[in-house]
Amino acid sequence: MPVDRAAAETFIWSAARLLDRHRYAMLFQDGPAQPVIAALRAYENPDGGFGHALEPDVRCPSSQPAPTYTALEVLGEAGGDADLATAAYAWLAQIAGPDGSFPAALPGFERYPHAPWYTAEPRSMLTLGLAAVCHEAGATGEWLDRATDWCWRSIEAQEQPGGYWLKFALQFLDAVPDEDRAGTAIRELAGRVDPSAVMPIGGVEGEALRPLDLSPRPDSRSRTLATGPHIEAHLDAVENEQQDDGGWMFDWPAWSLAQTADWRGIVTIRALTWLRDNGRAI
Repeated sequence: MPVDRAAAETFIWSAARLLDRHRYAMLFQDGPAQPVIAALRAYENPDGGFGHALEPDVRCPSSQPAPTYTALEVLGEAGGDADLATAAYAWLAQIAGPDGSFPAALPGFERYPHAPWYTAEPRSMLTLGLAAVCHEAGATGEWLDRATDWCWRSIEAQEQPGGYWLKFALQFLDAVPDEDRAGTAIRELAGRVDPSAVMPIGGVEGEALRPLDLSPRPDSRSRTLATGPHIEAHLDAVENEQQDDGGWMFDWPAWSLAQTADWRGIVTIRALTWLRDNGRAI
């Protein structure tokens, strides 16, 4: 059934963090982008990277790959900001490995609250997501060329893709400029996975990636992997998952009150965006 938009809006104003309240206004009330960018600056560090729990599962103040990925996603949503983006690219260039990959986290996060699954893995699938948001913004640089090469090698070598790896890989293939190579890679992935189905993650019971997690936009290259009926079934599920307080809940582990509140604001905006962009009334 259709969502209760008024209840969702009340949830955003009452529970979401300031950044996400500005995002909601921009995305659903024709609000300006500048307040979003101004709020994002509070998470930036002098080195150009982002921290301060912008990614709710890693709550250290220092710059980390995951919150920098989130910052670049939000910047793309808001139309970009040259100063913030340029500084973030320079920071990424500094932390990129010789092979082009990025670590899952940099040392130092362990001293602060963080999700129990966070590790400082030196070569992370987050490289796929970081390369994706940089390509989507039109970034260039030798460091991005190396990261892109790493992503192609990862995609072509991955025989049994896992859920989150597939999510980031499809984001990369939607954004990378080489459309022909991306199309070939998507067709090859289609023979190894079924992204139209629910993909269990294995963290907690019920945690899974579904079609819109993997291909949220109907005009994207990756949408060829998801059939119309599966997309419609997922949209039906999203509509039915609105909670009594008007917001949505995530399906991965909730390990702190602040992390839970932060993520609920984010996934509520995500649910509304999925529904709107895929033709459902909100």
